[in-house]
Amino acid sequence: MADLLRRAIGFLTDAEPPSRPGDFSTARRVLPISAMAIAIGALSAVVALALLRLIGFFTNLFFFLRLGTRLVSPAGSHLGPVLLIVPVLGGLVVGLMARYGSERIRGHGIPEAIEAILINGSKMEPKVTLLKPVSAAISIGSGGPFGAEGPIIVTGGALGSMIAQFFHLTSAERRTLLVAGAAGGMSATFASPVAAVLLAVEVLLFEWKPRSLIPVALASATAALLRPYLIGQGPLFPVPHHAASLGPGALAACLLVGFLAGALAVVLTTAVYAAEDAFHRLPFHWMWWPAIGGVAVGAGGLIFPRALGVGYDTIGVMLRGDNTATLIAGVLLVKSTIWAVSLGSGTSGGVLAPLLMMGAALGGLEARFLPGEGAGFWPLISMAAVLGGTMRAPFTGVIFALELTHDVNALLPLLVAVIVAHAVTVLVLRRSILTEKVARRGYNLGSEYAPDPLELLLVREVMQTAIVVLSPDLTLRDVASRLHRKLPSRTQRLYPVVDASGALLGIATRDSLQDGIDHLSADGAPDGPHGDTSIAQHIVRDPSVAFVDEPLAQVAFRMAETGFTRLPVLERGPARRVVGMVSLADLLRGRSRVLDEERVRERVIRLRWLLPRRGPRQPHGEEGVPTAPAPPTGA
Repeated sequence: MADLLRRAIGFLTDAEPPSRPGDFSTARRVLPISAMAIAIGALSAVVALALLRLIGFFTNLFFFLRLGTRLVSPAGSHLGPVLLIVPVLGGLVVGLMARYGSERIRGHGIPEAIEAILINGSKMEPKVTLLKPVSAAISIGSGGPFGAEGPIIVTGGALGSMIAQFFHLTSAERRTLLVAGAAGGMSATFASPVAAVLLAVEVLLFEWKPRSLIPVALASATAALLRPYLIGQGPLFPVPHHAASLGPGALAACLLVGFLAGALAVVLTTAVYAAEDAFHRLPFHWMWWPAIGGVAVGAGGLIFPRALGVGYDTIGVMLRGDNTATLIAGVLLVKSTIWAVSLGSGTSGGVLAPLLMMGAALGGLEARFLPGEGAGFWPLISMAAVLGGTMRAPFTGVIFALELTHDVNALLPLLVAVIVAHAVTVLVLRRSILTEKVARRGYNLGSEYAPDPLELLLVREVMQTAIVVLSPDLTLRDVASRLHRKLPSRTQRLYPVVDASGALLGIATRDSLQDGIDHLSADGAPDGPHGDTSIAQHIVRDPSVAFVDEPLAQVAFRMAETGFTRLPVLERGPARRVVGMVSLADLLRGRSRVLDEERVRERVIRLRWLLPRRGPRQPHGEEGVPTAPAPPTGA
């Protein structure tokens, strides 16, 4: 029984990837990590509920001077000119918490999660788990024009990271659990489990592998399962379903909507970092910046009260088609301005809800001159396009809009508009609103996903087959007389030692053999008194090897672990027959194929009846047939 239990534990905790090549490199270790992710997803749903209640508590306290946890809009308060002071007080408290608590609570959360993943080994301070939601609730509850999703994402991530740090895990496993907590928090907040997973993949994970995708998806699904019992049913913004198909004119209008959404995304991103640069030029400590930004928030609230707070109710109004000129102007001018200023000040808050609101307002403006496709159609398409373009997460933008509204008929126009907005921002801006903050801290972040050529190429495609192998019966005199004759260029630095059947017994390096030859006699002559000395003492047994059917990526990892830049290549099986050699230079040749694919242009098919033939006519017959590789040469 004990032996069976040990085997079961060993099966579940095996961290080694499969030795043979396959579609994926995921090991059975994903099973216990998934179990931990499910628990973190459940806790993240509770954290999401707690943060929403905390935002409601501070909103009621600041604007209505009462105790309560229900989410309400600050626009319904009757504070009058006193409203100008409330965001300043909230900003002052947040600044003090950041200065004397943790500076990690500043910002809208997602860049901080990215930085923890990339730079800090997916380790977040435990106090961030407490301070981030409290600071965000104070900031939003005092009128900050933010959403709750950014703080929930970073709080859920901090929770996952903190739990992971109690266990013996790798940095990659901690990253998976951190992102699982973030995805669970977003899933519970918006009832959007699929969009939460896509956001994790497009923005946080920096990989598309089952080892991370499976736990994150299970965490998101768990949080979505608990949401009806904790927060309520979805969708968050129900809308009347629109037409199942659109005409060419409407789809062409989606191109325009995507272009305008991309332009707005560029303006918003530029405005946020222009505001941040302006705050950096102030002669005050950054602790005071949120309070200074609160002055702009309070002034904006006096002009347009609906610009304050989360604004979920305002988004719902615009998606139902109630887009008055006052509402559109207030969101596009006032909300966007105070959002950029406040976010640039370094206070705590999220960006998803404000982007949705500003995108919906742009769609309401476009609905005045675009073809009528039903109430709230263009606000829905535009808000997804602005979100996807600003965050450089197009698939998240599409699926997020579907899960928020359950309007599946809008899938095609959403795809067109979001992709166009994404194209505009990619071509105009070097970085997104998320990655720009990370770059300003001195770290470059690539956001493109492509197959690694070293994962696609196998050792047999780049290995050297014309190599010299040695017999264990050779003497140093034999080596001295034969090696220089066979390899006058001295290019081979490592010699496999094989038996009569070609099976690997060990390796010998040129340097080691040369040292033995140099000591054959006092004058270094190969016919000295020790010339018959066997090479056995120069053989390294059980060397690191590569297999002919291994991906080059595994060989690269093995070289990095061992420090060896040349490995003998074997056939799989008990015979262990040597078939070649692979070196670091061979790996670089495999990597260079990517450059050829990117840079070399060629015409594969020539239209002979349109293009004149150039040069003499070639004779018939097969061309370009590769020759068989030369077998290893014995010495």
